[in-house]
Amino acid sequence: MDYLKVYEDWCNNEVFDENTRKELINLKGNDEEIKDRFYKELEFGTAGLRGVIGAGTNRMNKYTVGKATQGLANFIVKNNVQDKGVVIAYDSRIMSDEFSEQTALILNANGIKTYLFESLRPTPVLSFSVRELKCTAGIVITASHNPPEYNGYKVYWQDGAQISNPIDKGIMEEINKIKDYSEIKTMNKEEATAKGLFNIVGKQVDDRYIEELKKLVINKEIIDEESDELKIVYTPLHGTGAVMAKRILSELGFKNIFVVPEQEKPDGRFPTVTYPNPEDPKAFELALKLAAEKDADIILANDPDADRIGMFVKNPKTGEYILFNGNMTGLLIADYILSSRKEKGTLPANAAIIKTIVSSNMTEEIAKYYNVKLFEVLTGFKNIAEKIRQFEVDHSYDCLYGFEESYGCLIGTHARDKDGIVAAMMLCEIAAVCKKNGITIYDRMIEMYEKYGYYKEGQVAVTLKGADGAVKIKEMMEKMRNNPPKQIGEYTVLAVRDYNFGKINNLVENKVVEADLPKSNVLYYELDKDAWCCIRPSGTEPKVKMYIGIKGNNLEDAGTKLEELKKAMAEIAE
Repeated sequence: MDYLKVYEDWCNNEVFDENTRKELINLKGNDEEIKDRFYKELEFGTAGLRGVIGAGTNRMNKYTVGKATQGLANFIVKNNVQDKGVVIAYDSRIMSDEFSEQTALILNANGIKTYLFESLRPTPVLSFSVRELKCTAGIVITASHNPPEYNGYKVYWQDGAQISNPIDKGIMEEINKIKDYSEIKTMNKEEATAKGLFNIVGKQVDDRYIEELKKLVINKEIIDEESDELKIVYTPLHGTGAVMAKRILSELGFKNIFVVPEQEKPDGRFPTVTYPNPEDPKAFELALKLAAEKDADIILANDPDADRIGMFVKNPKTGEYILFNGNMTGLLIADYILSSRKEKGTLPANAAIIKTIVSSNMTEEIAKYYNVKLFEVLTGFKNIAEKIRQFEVDHSYDCLYGFEESYGCLIGTHARDKDGIVAAMMLCEIAAVCKKNGITIYDRMIEMYEKYGYYKEGQVAVTLKGADGAVKIKEMMEKMRNNPPKQIGEYTVLAVRDYNFGKINNLVENKVVEADLPKSNVLYYELDKDAWCCIRPSGTEPKVKMYIGIKGNNLEDAGTKLEELKKAMAEIAE
């Protein structure tokens, strides 16, 4: 791709509006910036688009969004499923409302009915609404927890899950067939509304979503007992979560819900945080301050589209608030659901839970203890959703819960993506149960370590931006693939799973077997002493992610071993 030639076309072609052309003309002479904007087209990757807002083929703008939407429309019409319509939601990010309306009108111009939410909504509500409204597809305009300059475009199919093979490939093919932005159709809102193509939705879907969440509460009587005493601090980090989170907690009877006032209102600039991500302890600074003032039991944060959950809880011995990582939160919820339902006699005989391959191995111990089937899938919540869909088709298992280490989980099957609202609800229920028992959530986590083993996990991420970064990421993966290590730190490599080729090389028995998961650019190292490492490129950011897990003799030993293995893995990958 001759990026300078494409750049010149964008500067001069009247298919692009005056503001777009002016923005690009002002870049003349800045070859590095021009190259980054035009060296490739913004890839329709993990369920859609994600990128920095701005003019150019490698940016989020009305032309790249329009092209993706026209390709999706062509795919829908080609498969003759346009009559069911498409539901569209958006978050608080810059240009989210503009992109969402533009998307609706392009679909309308292709004869496809749309249901656009009246105002911003969490991603899990969009996932729920696809099946609730019996739509062909759903779209949410969001860049999740990325920095403020990003936005994105995620596509869901009729089961409410993010698109996967072969749907994603079919849509990509249609997008790639579009060679000229003039092929993008549109119509005005008044005409689309008059023809019944452009529709607004809201309260009715919200009410049904909340109704489904309430069905997942296990110990309502304990919530009623402790609701006056439990103190909850919550922040939506300037995103979509505040209305839904406050609503479900209030309707369940929780009295003391303190929302961080500086972060309650939606704001795509995210002015109080450098990075709107509940994985980042810095995002909790204002919440921690409020929690100290209120003597809160639990601090919760959703990311901007409210599909992820982060949590701090109090250590009763020190009074300090402790950050739970995604694995700790995921394991806590898994153990609570299974233990509570077993105690109440509501644990199905065919119960199943699902985790991703880079999530904690403590999950296996929990599943064994409660005699529940555990399924393992590749990273990405759409793989958990695919497994849920399989259970529904073959009536084999009743999925109670799925989670991934990246702060995402789904309780039940009302949605088919991670749901930070239902997670907040369940964590508050767990906090109430702990309070009744005279302990904290932190105490409960310690009890789990003592019961199941001192498992600890971590991650190392290497950011490599731009065209040069993309090359380096590819080279790094090729190096690891072509020169598999036999030793990582103090650990012996027992087996190497290369999911790109669907092979597992058992180094102990010196044999190669087929992997039972789909093709993906992932390398997984099974190590001795209950340890493991995994490396893969991110599907949404210019990063290589390395995941590490160990089992220690106690918390201190586990922490030391984890840091040593993280260092060893990073050195090998350099």
